[in-house]
Amino acid sequence: QVQLVESGGGSVQAGGSLRLSCVVSGYTFSRKCMGWFRQAPGKEREGVATVYSKNSSNYADSVKGRFTVSSDYAKNTLYLQMNSLKPEDTAMYYCAASSLAYIGSTRCLDRTTYNYWGQGTQVTVSS
Repeated sequence: QVQLVESGGGSVQAGGSLRLSCVVSGYTFSRKCMGWFRQAPGKEREGVATVYSKNSSNYADSVKGRFTVSSDYAKNTLYLQMNSLKPEDTAMYYCAASSLAYIGSTRCLDRTTYNYWGQGTQVTVSS
């Protein structure tokens, strides 16, 4: 059974940093999409940053240059380093993993690619 457990959320002031972690069990990382999504109140869940086979990353335009996604296969962990945080980054952040293998990275920011989700961790950025 695949399980994803996020941690690292919290409250920070604008300009601050946070690092989210997602420990994954029962899952093989290689050649599959994994990523971070977020959902603010009243808005749809959107892709933030994704990684495919460790070396192919995709980012939403709103976070490019500020967020970095990475994975550690040995620790079965996905990370999201968030720098220069803005109030508009406030949301529940979810870790996600797809069971579809060998599909390439182009579909990784599409939430319909994913069938495994964590419970979410809240990020709040104050101005």
